[in-house]
Amino acid sequence: MKKNDLIECKITGFQEYGMFVNCGEYNGLVHISEISELFVADIENIFNTNDIVRLQVIEVDEETKRYKLSYKSCHEINKKISKSIPIIIGFHSLRNRLPEWVAKKKVEKDESSNNE
Repeated sequence: MKKNDLIECKITGFQEYGMFVNCGEYNGLVHISEISELFVADIENIFNTNDIVRLQVIEVDEETKRYKLSYKSCHEINKKISKSIPIIIGFHSLRNRLPEWVAKKKVEKDESSNNE
């Protein structure tokens, strides 16, 4: 296998940071950030051990026979992900304040440029 290939793997386990898979001679990790563009609270709410999933190869380590893999790069947003997103006030307040912070930094940058 090489980078960007699509392969089918069997899910062998989970950790809070990702899921482990087996692909023949190789083992792989799908980091939680490679599951979806949306927030994923718990991967085990989406997948089960022994599920077969199609994944895209991000990186291959031939010496250790390990893959880094992506689910989100070859799938649309999983319906279970969009349904299981808990509403967390902190994320919304940060998103809502971002335009204000960006505008403030632009003003500060313009003022510092004018003072030079």
